[in-house]
Amino acid sequence: MEKIDLDKLISALIIVESNGKEDAIGDNGLAVGILQIHPIMVHEANRILRKEVYNYEDRKNKQKSIEIAKIYFQSRLKYNNTFSYEELARQWNGGPSGHLKDLTIQYWNKVKAILFKDK
Repeated sequence: MEKIDLDKLISALIIVESNGKEDAIGDNGLAVGILQIHPIMVHEANRILRKEVYNYEDRKNKQKSIEIAKIYFQSRLKYNNTFSYEELARQWNGGPSGHLKDLTIQYWNKVKAILFKDK
């Protein structure tokens, strides 16, 4: 089982999602910021924390976006500590069962190219 470096994974996701542009907007205005966070992910982070910590505007803040992603991934790994980089990236793209969806394979290939470019 590989040890997941969330900082490394999130850095790769940032490049794929927005190329580091904090003001990026996609998916007809639903996905915002460096990690192209949808409103549902803000709700999910707050649900995991069991309190309202984040709001939609936080998606425009680099540090808060990274925090939201870490909260999500830590929760996923707590649920199943055998998730791989591929499964986590595909879940980021396609939701909790994203790692099972063919639609997320192309996304994973982009992330993988960045994540393992030095290998």
